[in-house]
Amino acid sequence: MTADSATDSEAVAAIDDWLARGDDETVRWEGRPRIQTVIPAAVVGLSVVVVAAVAAAANGVPELAVVGLVGFFLPAWSYLRVTNTRFVVTDRALYRKTGVLSRTVQRVSLDRVQNSALSQGVAGSLFGYGTVSVEAAGGGAIRFEDVDDPGAVRDRIEGHDGRDELPGSVEQWVAVRDEVRALRAAVER
Repeated sequence: MTADSATDSEAVAAIDDWLARGDDETVRWEGRPRIQTVIPAAVVGLSVVVVAAVAAAANGVPELAVVGLVGFFLPAWSYLRVTNTRFVVTDRALYRKTGVLSRTVQRVSLDRVQNSALSQGVAGSLFGYGTVSVEAAGGGAIRFEDVDDPGAVRDRIEGHDGRDELPGSVEQWVAVRDEVRALRAAVER
């Protein structure tokens, strides 16, 4: 067993803790938002801590430093939100799990997928991350935000997996072509 397969089996075991998938349902891809999405919350949190500390020192009111505690909670909450969000693509459905204090699992069956879209901002294009949005027949949608290599994720959702396969063999398609030509010739007479 390689290190990658051990990691993959551990990831699938972690998924099975919250995902009620069938025995014959295979995980094609799993992921989560990039951890770097915590950086803006960390910058804002640090700014709140610094401003509260400066305001407390300048005004001689130590109680203002308590406001700085909010600055510590912002990046912590953002980190928990990212690490508790999971995206899974199986051969039957798409799943999105979110929640820090509670859990929400959203499911869209692959046979209901009507449209998928990929969006990347400037930073996403530079650093290889983006959002994959999927619309389902009969309403409903699911989004995988800030995932690495969103094009590959979209391909997995659409069933390409890096290869384009047509049903049937070359010989079968040649037979279909020949039959269509014969029908066309019969109709044109």
